[in-house]
Amino acid sequence: MTQPSGESWSSGTGFILATAGAAVGLGNLWRFPFLAGENGGGAFVLIYIFCVAVIGIPIMLAELALGREGGGNAVQSIKSLIARNGASRLWLALGGMSIFIPFVGISYYAVVGGWVVDFAATGLMGQAGAADGAAAQARYEKMLNEPVRLLLTHSVFMIGVMAVLINGVQGGIERLSKLLMPALFILLFALMIYAALTADFIRAATFLFRPDFSAVTGKTIVLAAGQAFFSLAIGVGVMITYGAYVPRKISLAHAVGLICLVDTGAALLAGLVIFPFVFAHGLDPAGGPGLLFVTLPSAFGQMAGGAIVGAVFFLLLFFAAFTTGVGTLEPVVAWAEKKPGMTRLRATLLTGAATWVLGIAALLSFNVLSEFTPLSSVPGYAGKNIFDIMDFTIANILLPFNGLMIALFAGWVAHRTLRGKVGLSSLMESIWVWSLRLAVPIVIILIAFWK
Repeated sequence: MTQPSGESWSSGTGFILATAGAAVGLGNLWRFPFLAGENGGGAFVLIYIFCVAVIGIPIMLAELALGREGGGNAVQSIKSLIARNGASRLWLALGGMSIFIPFVGISYYAVVGGWVVDFAATGLMGQAGAADGAAAQARYEKMLNEPVRLLLTHSVFMIGVMAVLINGVQGGIERLSKLLMPALFILLFALMIYAALTADFIRAATFLFRPDFSAVTGKTIVLAAGQAFFSLAIGVGVMITYGAYVPRKISLAHAVGLICLVDTGAALLAGLVIFPFVFAHGLDPAGGPGLLFVTLPSAFGQMAGGAIVGAVFFLLLFFAAFTTGVGTLEPVVAWAEKKPGMTRLRATLLTGAATWVLGIAALLSFNVLSEFTPLSSVPGYAGKNIFDIMDFTIANILLPFNGLMIALFAGWVAHRTLRGKVGLSSLMESIWVWSLRLAVPIVIILIAFWK
């Protein structure tokens, strides 16, 4: 079976770059550094890598295989595999979840993408740095308190994403990824070399690679596992959709290994870029979500050539955010495109507009609706505004749950269809299937209840 659009990746390189582009994003350059900073550095890094190996790789391989064998968008693929394996139609919920998650996910992700647009624009105008931490904090808060400004940058981000997707798989997603992914890594390496020559690189490397297990708690493990899902874009529906575009000649196992290597490498490189500047200027590595938007601008403002370094940094941050935004909306577009009377253009415009509208509620959470906490009576949601509700529900509940369902479906229902088609030896294939059946579900369930 093939994608109804008839599109596919033009080559293995194009597929790997596009899929890595969907995975490498703000999760690597924004979320990973501040989580590592808040959770003991090296210990968090080791646990994160363990989660990538034990959970991330098996699920990503399963998602891509389900997409290629199903031959359509997430709903179509799961429906096809249910029919071929005589499974319960209850599994259709898996396909629906793999459309709902990216639909909600891109709506609030684009809000943060808008922050990156804002900082990249000011950086290119020579204003990436701030005089000190207080000035950086004030500038960040000023941005968040201006709903019109946030709406403008949110809109710019979403319009850009839609413009790429209108051009399809090869002409849009793949072409963009072939341009931006190499550029992203060139900029990362250049900044890392600059950090090694001018900042406290040794202390940063020690912080990232010398584990302090005394800092590890149940929360650390939960956050590391959640970061693996968030960073690799597994459980989102992206990989099922992208898998449907993969030609049969490409080894999925080989591709997944490279994608996870690229993704983890990007996260570690981001740490080696960010933390040398943080330590060199006496700033707090546990700067939380404001690490990129408050702590680093303060560092850039204190260093020679900081305006140029800051401009380059926020430009590469935009590259990462944008490719992930494209990948996150694509499952929704691919699903909508199959509806009666839909074309690629119409599906992109309608789904993009719908997620843009939902994103407005998220961006108002930082100003007009900052005190609106509609689910405070629900355990786990106390004090959470609309943006926080979206982020918590997707990252901490739906992504792990959908990943669990994907593992169970692939390991127990569709395994006969998938065997011999992912590029593994018979022994490794058996290990993979049993990891999906037992190891991955057990780890996910343990993490979910280990608070």
